[in-house]
Amino acid sequence: MSATSQQITPTQVTTSSTSVVEEPSFTELVYAHYAWWRKRHNGKAADADATYRDVLRRFESHNGRLVDSFWCSNLESGIALTEQKRPFPFQPRLRFHRESDWATKQSPLIATELHRCDELAIRARTVLTGVRQRICLHLVTASAAHLLSLVDAATAPSTNEDTVAALEHERDALKRAERYYRHAANGQAQILYFAGMVTVAVLISVATLLFLTIDEWRVGVAALVAGAVGAVVSVVQRINAGGFQVEYDVGRPYAFFLGGLRPLIGGAFAIAIAFTFSSGILHLPITEGKDHERLGLVVVSFLAGFSERWAQDTLTTALPQQSPQPTQGPAAEAPEPAGLSEHDTA
Repeated sequence: MSATSQQITPTQVTTSSTSVVEEPSFTELVYAHYAWWRKRHNGKAADADATYRDVLRRFESHNGRLVDSFWCSNLESGIALTEQKRPFPFQPRLRFHRESDWATKQSPLIATELHRCDELAIRARTVLTGVRQRICLHLVTASAAHLLSLVDAATAPSTNEDTVAALEHERDALKRAERYYRHAANGQAQILYFAGMVTVAVLISVATLLFLTIDEWRVGVAALVAGAVGAVVSVVQRINAGGFQVEYDVGRPYAFFLGGLRPLIGGAFAIAIAFTFSSGILHLPITEGKDHERLGLVVVSFLAGFSERWAQDTLTTALPQQSPQPTQGPAAEAPEPAGLSEHDTA
């Protein structure tokens, strides 16, 4: 049953339009459609047509027009996809509706797959935007319609073996839809992540211009910019290689925030590496003047932002190594073996 469902009786939607709420739920629309369908087959379509059209009109005025739907012929069940135009933002709002608990009460496996459709539709509607959201929701609606047709008297397979085969086919279709959702959501999250990186990297570059006039800070400033650029280049390379995954179910602002952290982390490592070499803790194999040494510091700063692991390993080597202290007292003496080992007897 959908989130907007309400427990009502068929008589509540087949009465006059004044007895129906101003914004009918999808459950009411399903009841109105079922009543219209039954009376149509009994030659009394005119009696239910006005009521159904009125409920449909008010439902579409609130949720948008129906772009896809499936209605059971023997029970008050159905699914639908609505599209609501919005002046701003210009992207339309798509929404998946389902009311099928009466049809699937004897088919728990099909009900489980329909719940998967609900979950995927919620994720697609919340995370995806634009064309990718439209494609994913249409795939979900198609799978839900095929699943619901397996329990409808007019369209259900004639044998249990055919039903099982059709159910497996729809499971595979849902898996493909889920793969499409994950790929599309990761792609959108990568765009937000990249936007956060570029924004922070530009802010760092602009802010560092204020310190270029101070000679003693030039090494740190150059290292910060080089590390931020190295971090951006590293992520771009991983995106092109197809091996970069971003948490896409956490929301767009958080993905932007995570992207903004990447240049800051790269810049921090770059500053630490640059000062490690410029202070003499580590040495660059450069002997041709200070200009070449500064260029070398820019290179290692870029590498520090490009590879955090390399920066951590380099900083680890700069730490003073502690020599092991000999243990004093009786504990320093190794105990004598109680007997000969197998190697000694050999």
